[in-house]
Amino acid sequence: MNQKTDVIIIGAGPVGLFAVFELGLLSLKCHLIDNLDKIGGQCAELYPEKPIYDIPARHSITGQELTDELMKQAKPFDPTFHLNQQAEKIEKISDGWKLTTSSNQIIQAKCIVIAAGAGSFVPRKPPIENIDQYENKSVLYAIRNKSLLTGKKIIIAGGGDSALDWTNDLAATSEVTLIHRRKEFRAAPDSVAKMLELEKQGKIKFEIGQIHSLTDENGILSGVNIKNDSEIKLLKTDFLLPFFGLKMELGPVANWGLNLYENLIEVDTEKFETSIPSIFAIGDINFYPGKLKLILSGFHEAALMAQKCFNYCHPEKKNVFKYTTSSKDLHKKLGV
Repeated sequence: MNQKTDVIIIGAGPVGLFAVFELGLLSLKCHLIDNLDKIGGQCAELYPEKPIYDIPARHSITGQELTDELMKQAKPFDPTFHLNQQAEKIEKISDGWKLTTSSNQIIQAKCIVIAAGAGSFVPRKPPIENIDQYENKSVLYAIRNKSLLTGKKIIIAGGGDSALDWTNDLAATSEVTLIHRRKEFRAAPDSVAKMLELEKQGKIKFEIGQIHSLTDENGILSGVNIKNDSEIKLLKTDFLLPFFGLKMELGPVANWGLNLYENLIEVDTEKFETSIPSIFAIGDINFYPGKLKLILSGFHEAALMAQKCFNYCHPEKKNVFKYTTSSKDLHKKLGV
């Protein structure tokens, strides 16, 4: 059964979440699609605990805090989220667009807003031969069900926040070995300190090296060969969790016929519309002369985009701009 809304937003990062608020001020409903398993985009996935300093009126705010605050702002407008899936294809219909996701969700809307950062986030995979045959079985790039790992031997590879956070978390329930090319880490200092203390107490193991190859028994992952200088060492394991961060790809959007500039989507600066009417692009995914890749720039773009979306969704109505300080209807909706 097709789902219907006013606006489809591709990307549930900070700019996509703020767009829900701006569109909601105009009584426009939104569905959001994101390739990740949670909202917040890059802020929540790559630096949830690291401070951001250029958000107006906040001296400092972490990526997760910003996500949480934007969700509070968006919540009164009741957005619908479609996570763990991509926007695969679009089709022009008489009253707007029909979009199909990689999970075969079909959504109809008057407008589409691409707020996908620099594209869809996909995991950086180790360049290991035949690793794909173990993926989503014993090689996991994200943990969806932690109970599967209870009591198992686990190798975690990486030196960033995800690798350290999961090492610390799983140490209580699993036999964890962390491998990284050196004993210096990009993770938050508190996470590093916790990991080192767990190693000192013998609750986890740490190995310096890089993944060289995988071994199996009857097609089931049984071990990871790690290489340190010229030495190769076999570590027995049930699961391998490579946390090497995410890379960004434009994905299926690249085939939608939009004008592109160096893998970014060209837009105007009046309403941030693309070369295809009623499809917009806001945030880091777009390009125009003088573009700055800042979250606050994306917020500005979202505000102007929303005004034009209103025209597409309600061509028979006149949009009378109101400040939020003077809108009694908004105060009631927000509970203030």
